[in-house]
Amino acid sequence: MADDKLKIEQDGKVVILTLNDPATLNAASSEMVEALAQAIGRVHSGDLACRAVVLTGEGRAFCSGANLAGRNKPGTGGADAGERLENLFNPLMRRLRELPVPLVTAVKGPAAGVGCSLALMGDIVVCGESGYFLQAFGRIGLVPDGGSTWILPRRIGKARAMEMMLLAEKVDAATALSWGLVNRVVPDEALMSTALSLATRLAEGPASIGMIRQLVWKAMDLDHDDALDAERWTQKDAGATTDFAEGVSAFLEKRPAKFTGA
Repeated sequence: MADDKLKIEQDGKVVILTLNDPATLNAASSEMVEALAQAIGRVHSGDLACRAVVLTGEGRAFCSGANLAGRNKPGTGGADAGERLENLFNPLMRRLRELPVPLVTAVKGPAAGVGCSLALMGDIVVCGESGYFLQAFGRIGLVPDGGSTWILPRRIGKARAMEMMLLAEKVDAATALSWGLVNRVVPDEALMSTALSLATRLAEGPASIGMIRQLVWKAMDLDHDDALDAERWTQKDAGATTDFAEGVSAFLEKRPAKFTGA
């Protein structure tokens, strides 16, 4: 199944979403973002049944940033440069944040601008050796978007986040790994097999895997007491699953657990 700007494939319990405009290095057009938002919405609703998602880019790039083609010339027509964020990109980021299953992002080539933000929404970020991350907004007189000002300081600390955003320099794969920006760096030819292997491992886990990713996202905005309370009530939900019963039985019987996601 495919959209003009987004490819949708199923591999067992994993859905692979591929940004599909290699001629522009997968620049995020309105059509591409809308297609991605719709696909994520289908995961939320269960129409696109899966237990993990892989997000990647076609060709030699993950995403080169927002597609600026066809936009009003800066400084003319009273254009509101933030309008596309409010109506297009921000709703997508919120859908990704609230995804009920784990998200693995597979990055090669540029993950620039909002493409950097998309890549960092991954619960696990796998980077090919050609991959790099770029906050280029300062080069064109704009500010970071896609939630970059929120996620970068939390992921790599304020000093390095400021360096990325203020200096607008490329952060290559090796540096990204040393900074804690990504989880794995692999040869480009091993990128998708590695990402799919990790996503399959997550997809074969218990229902609590999805609960963990949602709990951590919530905890990033909570104080310690509220995080303890959130864990308490989410543990109630996890303890009511058949996967919990299976996990305990498998542990006691010294055998591998067979989880169903229920």
